[in-house]
Amino acid sequence: MTTPQQPASTSDAPWPVRVVSQKIGAWIGKLGWIWVDGQVAQITRRPGTNTVFLTLRDPSADLSLTVTTNRDVVDLGAPGLSDGARIVVHARPEFYAARGSLSLRADEIRQVGLGELLARLEQVKKLLAAEGLFDRARKRRLPFLPGRVGLITGRASAAERDVLTNARRRWPTVEFRVINVAVQGPSAVPQIVDALAVLDRDETIDVIVLARGGGSTEDLLPFSDEALCRAVFACRTPVVSAVGHETDIPLVDFVADVRASTPTDAAKRIVPDLNDELRLIGQAKQRLDRALRGLLDREQHRLDALRSRPSIARPLTMVDTRAAEVAALRDRATRNLSHRLDRAGTELAHTLARLRTLSPSATLQRGYAIVQRDDGSVVRSPADVSVKDQLRIRLAEGEFAATVDG
Repeated sequence: MTTPQQPASTSDAPWPVRVVSQKIGAWIGKLGWIWVDGQVAQITRRPGTNTVFLTLRDPSADLSLTVTTNRDVVDLGAPGLSDGARIVVHARPEFYAARGSLSLRADEIRQVGLGELLARLEQVKKLLAAEGLFDRARKRRLPFLPGRVGLITGRASAAERDVLTNARRRWPTVEFRVINVAVQGPSAVPQIVDALAVLDRDETIDVIVLARGGGSTEDLLPFSDEALCRAVFACRTPVVSAVGHETDIPLVDFVADVRASTPTDAAKRIVPDLNDELRLIGQAKQRLDRALRGLLDREQHRLDALRSRPSIARPLTMVDTRAAEVAALRDRATRNLSHRLDRAGTELAHTLARLRTLSPSATLQRGYAIVQRDDGSVVRSPADVSVKDQLRIRLAEGEFAATVDG
């Protein structure tokens, strides 16, 4: 026999609440029996009854479900079960329409051993590494001197005392904002995640420190939780992980920007040592003084070398030398010019004497005369003239006219 099909829900024909609850219960009932992995957040045993209520939570998603079972199932599968334990239950989801709540009814419970936990942590580690949460390239450098440090740790714990005492011993003026949380147990992860969010939003915080003392592997499991690792990865503020002893390496150490082996080591990493910095400043000052003195000495030597040069020590020497050279050149030029003038005068006198010797005037001075016709031609022979020709006789002291008589 088939069940009549329920008409679709509309604004004119809405489904009653009972119908919605029935449909939700029917869909959930189709899941059947399933295996569920989770962490025990709370165990409630009702006096006088065999019923045990477990609150099973998923720390990675911060979700929880109520598991209902009987005392025999718990005592058989997980004797000595306590809050924070990791278990696997075989259960059937049930939806209670009257209360509108979802729960699991378990018929078998298995407590997860340490070996299984470590194996699951290794799987989570591989998953986070594949997603790049451990990539060294994204890790940020810590500030040299943070203005304010955020500290997440247990209340009145040795880890808190170690971080505060050693940090203030190294740098007395360092400021802290401390948030105390549970560092183990079922409530540790959500409290630490919330504290991280608060400190990451605080603009005055320059670095965040996660600090916890040593403990067993089970005690340190919250710091290997996937949700916590993702919260640390999402922080904008650099995070220092200082969880357990040096040999303890929870997964948060791989995600954090800096891993400190102990809380004391974290104090050394977040602030510099004032005495060391003063010593380094003193050494730098000494090196600077030596370098400056060396530079001054070298420059002084250069100045002394320059001052010892003849051109600087006795600047007139060069002037005197050049003046002597100029005087010598001037005397040489004077002598050369005088010699040239004397030789030229002698040559001129010789030329003048030769000229006078060859000149017709000199011949005339010895009593000779030059006879010229009217046309100016010189008479060289008597045949060149005739009777009554007019001639001009030129003498040394003048000339006169003459007529040829015969």
